Amino acid sequence: MSGLLKKSTNLTGLAVSVNPRVELRTLYDRILRLVSQLPQDYIYRKSVESLVKERNDIILQNESIPVIEEKINQGQVEELIIQAKNELNLVQDMLERKPWEKLMENAPPHQWTWPPHK
Repeated sequence: MSGLLKKSTNLTGLAVSVNPRVELRTLYDRILRLVSQLPQDYIYRKSVESLVKERNDIILQNESIPVIEEKINQGQVEELIIQAKNELNLVQDMLERKPWEKLMENAPPHQWTWPPHK
């Protein structure tokens, strides 16, 4: 659908997406499935779920790509696809690294103070 509306994104190296609504919905669904595996009280989970659900609702309610771009207001739909892919990679990293768990050993004293403590 998007290919009918525009021939170029006018961004070097960024091709026009052939079916951006389907691609975004697929990515958002995958993100939501993965983020549901994070702890419920984890702030990253809460913020990603909120953002992705909001954007997914906009996509479901609107057929027009320009309207979707305007309502989300974060660039062209092709840029939104890149953002979603990056978020998906980050969620996968979070699941692998589990930053919400306790450290294997205690952090050194004054690690988080400024100026650095000697």
